[in-house]
Amino acid sequence: MKQKGVKVFFSVVLAIVLVCGTVAVVKTVKNGGKNPFVKEPATKQEEKIEAPAENETSEAPVETPAPAKAQSVRFVSVGDNLIHDGIYEQAAGRANKKGYDFSFCYSRVKPIIEKADIATINQETIVAKSFPPSGYPMFNSPEELGKEVVNTGFDIVNLANNHMLDKGAKGLKEAVEFWRAQEGISVTGAYLNENERDSIEIRECNGIKIGLVGITQYLNGLSLPKDSPMKIILTTDQKTIENKIKKAKAQCDVVLVNVHWGTEYSTTPTQDQKNLAKNMADWGADIIIGHHPHVLQPVTWIDRADGGRTLCVYSLGNFISQQNTAPRVIGGMLHYTVEKDATSGKVTVKDVLFEPTITHWVPNAHDVQIYPLSAYSDELAKKQASRIKQPDFSIAYINEFVKKIVPEEFLKKA
Repeated sequence: MKQKGVKVFFSVVLAIVLVCGTVAVVKTVKNGGKNPFVKEPATKQEEKIEAPAENETSEAPVETPAPAKAQSVRFVSVGDNLIHDGIYEQAAGRANKKGYDFSFCYSRVKPIIEKADIATINQETIVAKSFPPSGYPMFNSPEELGKEVVNTGFDIVNLANNHMLDKGAKGLKEAVEFWRAQEGISVTGAYLNENERDSIEIRECNGIKIGLVGITQYLNGLSLPKDSPMKIILTTDQKTIENKIKKAKAQCDVVLVNVHWGTEYSTTPTQDQKNLAKNMADWGADIIIGHHPHVLQPVTWIDRADGGRTLCVYSLGNFISQQNTAPRVIGGMLHYTVEKDATSGKVTVKDVLFEPTITHWVPNAHDVQIYPLSAYSDELAKKQASRIKQPDFSIAYINEFVKKIVPEEFLKKA
């Protein structure tokens, strides 16, 4: 009986404890506390952080940015676009006398010209709509000629040369207006007024600004009327040349000068050419493209006062003409690249290559056409050998002639 009473007593006490405990838990949970009997999920701070495995890192790898790429422009420059009467008569015949079709003349070099970012040409003959086409000695070419120059892929047209006043101030003004109206064309070397002359012609390509300067040594004894507002820069006006080149250098990444100078039919530059070239280089010219002799003259580097160097070709000869000696049918295309460093902004002229061209036509035929030497042949050379009074005219003759004038470093390796 005593033992049974003890059991009852403990049962009562246990019941009271359970009831009180349950009540306490309910109040704790109700008041936002944790139930001590339920395991809560661990917080982010409480989660166990495992050490990384050997050779592993707890941070994502940092990618190194790629270095900025240099900007570059690939150029090709050619010589005198000299349109004799036989060339425009040929073009009229190909158009069945309904205008002029000059495409045949340039078709074999067009793919090369189009491939360049910038192509430059010296337009030796004026293009003036008020005057009929004419040949030597006072040239004028039909507008279709200019349109074909554009269609061939040229971008920069130099007008500064000894035939720019063949049709007077009116003809030159019309020529400037014609070329400026052509889409994608930049014109240099002739200016409608003093303000234009003292401003800079700028062509931009691939993020590189190209400043243009065009000057001439000769006007064939002609001159602008005293009351004409138009301006031409002569090689004797060295103060104007210096100012223009320096201004172009300040505004642009590279300065390209077209200059008409030297002695006709001489493959050797005069001392005056060399002196002016050195001065222009020191003033800031990066590239000097020479015209006028109608034959090739050397390609060279000119060391500048600032420690850099200027690319100079004294003459690229005829691009097309109807002149009749072997040296005058051999011209050239000068390929070169202008590169601008993305970090320093330094400009470099590089990858210079001279590519010979041949103006081909035979006696009594209207088939005047420019060939790159790579597309020419001994068979073709033989056909015009008598016309140009060179019986041994051949691929070998052309290569030997070029090698005597153009240094080997600028020629394509065999």
